[in-house]
Amino acid sequence: MDIKETLKISGMSCAACAARIEKKLKSMEGVQSAAVNLASEKAAVEYDSSKIKVSDIIKVVESLGYEAERADELSADREKEQREKEIRRLRIELIISAVLTAPLLLSMLLMLAGADVPFLHNGYFQLIAATPVQFVIGFRFYKNAYHALRSKSANMDVLIALGTTASYFFSIYNAFFAGHGHGMKELYFETSAVIITLILLGKYLEAAAKGRTSEAIRKLMGLQAKTARVIRDGKEEDIPIEEVVPGDVIVVRPGEKIPVDGRILEGSSAVDESMLTGESIPVEKKAGDNVVGATINKFGTFRFEATRVGKDTVLSQIIRMVEDAQGSKAPIQKIADKVSGIFVPAVLGTALVTFLAWYLVSGDFADGIISAVSVLVIACPCALGLATPTAIMVGTGKGAEHGILIKGGEYLEMAYRLDAIVLDKTGTITKGQPEVTDVISLGGMGRDEVLRIAAAAEKNSEHPLGAAIAAIYEQGKNGPGGIPDAEQFGAIPGKGVRAVVEGREIYIGTRKLMHEISVDTKPAEAVIAGLEDEGKTVMLMAADGRLEAVIAVADTLKENSKEAIGALKEMGIEVYMITGDNMRTADAIARQAGIANVLAEVLPEHKAEEVRKLKKQGKKVAMVGDGINDAPALATADIGIAMGTGTDVAIEAADITLLRGDLMLIPAAIRLSRRTMRKIRQNLFWAFFYNTIGIPFAAFGLLNPMIAGGAMAFSSVSVVSNSLSLKRFDPGKVKQDQVR
Repeated sequence: MDIKETLKISGMSCAACAARIEKKLKSMEGVQSAAVNLASEKAAVEYDSSKIKVSDIIKVVESLGYEAERADELSADREKEQREKEIRRLRIELIISAVLTAPLLLSMLLMLAGADVPFLHNGYFQLIAATPVQFVIGFRFYKNAYHALRSKSANMDVLIALGTTASYFFSIYNAFFAGHGHGMKELYFETSAVIITLILLGKYLEAAAKGRTSEAIRKLMGLQAKTARVIRDGKEEDIPIEEVVPGDVIVVRPGEKIPVDGRILEGSSAVDESMLTGESIPVEKKAGDNVVGATINKFGTFRFEATRVGKDTVLSQIIRMVEDAQGSKAPIQKIADKVSGIFVPAVLGTALVTFLAWYLVSGDFADGIISAVSVLVIACPCALGLATPTAIMVGTGKGAEHGILIKGGEYLEMAYRLDAIVLDKTGTITKGQPEVTDVISLGGMGRDEVLRIAAAAEKNSEHPLGAAIAAIYEQGKNGPGGIPDAEQFGAIPGKGVRAVVEGREIYIGTRKLMHEISVDTKPAEAVIAGLEDEGKTVMLMAADGRLEAVIAVADTLKENSKEAIGALKEMGIEVYMITGDNMRTADAIARQAGIANVLAEVLPEHKAEEVRKLKKQGKKVAMVGDGINDAPALATADIGIAMGTGTDVAIEAADITLLRGDLMLIPAAIRLSRRTMRKIRQNLFWAFFYNTIGIPFAAFGLLNPMIAGGAMAFSSVSVVSNSLSLKRFDPGKVKQDQVR
């Protein structure tokens, strides 16, 4: 049985670490797939539980020199506590390192200024100041380098350990064995100490910044209630939410959070579901309705039965989906992974060649060592490893904040490439429920009277068109008074209904029904034709054998459909509408929505074929549907987008799930993809550019090791900071990123 497990991994320092763990995990028998994310410090592993246990996987990770534990055993509070503990430890080490390094740096600056301070320039003093920095503060680099070399690989720590050790021991040689005890030109204790201090500063800033990339997850987790008021043995008691089990009856009072998912047994209220749908207007709830955990009860008190708890709740599914997305890899990251895999050995070779070239050409051993150290230090591929995952983490988190759930980095990247979108009509472009659009009186009745009589006749009908007539009258928009009772109600299958209302024989139905009861429809034919040309379904009402009114019903556009489709077209994306309706009805809706490409009379099982045809034309296609009926087409498309309401079915059905039925979230998702990809390309460019430019400068002796160390440390910080700037991006703004 294949099982997916997420591990929290501590101790990774660069992309090479992540690549080494990933390679080792993939080589294990029983492991189907493994993806290690440096930014989130997590590994997503899929394995066959009949061949291997999760404890075996953890042992292998620990054998490489890292710490690992199951992520589901790590609460949000504990994870936050661990991160804060690591930041505090780095801060203390940084302060100690800076205090010990300061005199060494000052001695160098005084020497450059021509001032001679014998105490500061003394070799013994510098050795005493530099040694704790090199071997106590810098012990982490030696430890990690040892584990890397033991597993026959190399990482950032190997480069730092080699570079600083070379500077340190070369200074000892010059100070005590070569007879140059006071020659600052030959002592480089400050170089190794400053490099370690600067790298620690970079790690401290990086840890603080990386902590902010997971804010979306923490915000979602913070929405959960801590306790629930359950009825057990006839008494109410507050228990931790973890102890709630399916079947428990829970009491919720005004202003309280609903602790888990369930179904209302008694009582009614209005529930704020904005955390799920983004809609600020509370939703009316009554007995039989479902409620979702973490939403807020506004007014009434009610009891509900818990149906889904713990990992099965909608909120938990959303959190898990966002976590999986943040831990996934976009295809573009493969470039960085490949480069990181061969980069460190190449750098070691370059450093050796640099040293030999300097020594053989100029005969200057010191310059050769310093240039080689500069190459080792500046080439650390930290920025390269952080370039993609940090942007993916922030981008997917930002999407979750706006109700856009993206299953993985590959879908976030693919959304950027889309050039065609296929929209299902019913429930996506339209509301999916028929509404009365026109009431045209042909006799002596007024509009309100027509609706009152029609609502009475249709009140007992189960047909959705009849329900639409009753609904519009019940809304209270069409005159005073309730719906009168009807007598002798009868449904006429496929044609309409008959009822007696206030002593009058009422028929409501098709033109064919009117002809069967000998009602002349000629006076209404022109009106009927005009309404049908608009894609509306027409019903005729007759009273006592005389035609009284024409009532038109249609599935109307959602509020933002036309605006969203316009935004997609401005972004250079072709929009297609697909529907099983006849061409006339489809064309009418398409005209209203502003869609030129219409695929009508397409059966559900043929929708996937239509998507396939577009893909064969070389288009990158997204299919947008309800996530259930359109499942084959969603799976066939390059990206399936479900217009969901946060249900588990919608979340499982597509690559991207929109928690609200608002089409504006589609251009928002594409804008988010484009901005995230722009950040990734910027990060990769600067990471590659930095190393490509820096290494030759260092090799030719134009870069001091201290400057190289500072540049290397801050390059990682700049990449993370650039990714974090995504947090200020609002994908809902229409005029952003309309072009690629």
